[in-house]
Amino acid sequence: MTFVRRIFTALTLVLTTLIGGLAPAVASEPTTERNRQFIAQAFNQWAQGGRTFFTDVLAPEVIWTIKGTSPSAGTYRGRDDFLKRAVQPFAKRLASPVRPTVADIWAEGDDVVVHWDGIATAADGAPYRNSYVWIMRMHNLRAVEVIAFLDLVPYDDVLRRIQLEAGDGEN
Repeated sequence: MTFVRRIFTALTLVLTTLIGGLAPAVASEPTTERNRQFIAQAFNQWAQGGRTFFTDVLAPEVIWTIKGTSPSAGTYRGRDDFLKRAVQPFAKRLASPVRPTVADIWAEGDDVVVHWDGIATAADGAPYRNSYVWIMRMHNLRAVEVIAFLDLVPYDDVLRRIQLEAGDGEN
């Protein structure tokens, strides 16, 4: 084998390996960008007054985990369970819904991470402010698993401080 032929063969092998190694990364870029854009759009709609974020984004079978040690921390199995036990009891105690301001969104393949700040007014007129980080595992543009980090002290304070009227129970 001539020197030129050996160089050509070596270059071919190197390029084939490089191209083959890049293929999975290139293939995941459309998924990454689609997921990032979908979540960004959903947060934008929510920030502009939309009220369907959770039904638009969460898969019916989502597993939602709120990290922490307070009574509000835990795992919710399914969108309905999460809405019934976490979202609705909190939302019923607000005079205005939480509005998000996204600080940043990161995405890689099926994983999307959102850092956002939320503000609202509680039913007693006191402000509610919190910062959140949600780590979402996406499948077909729906979150199937979410791990949520937030300061549970202000969240739990709203739940403790504001009593619901009779007949407006949490169930």
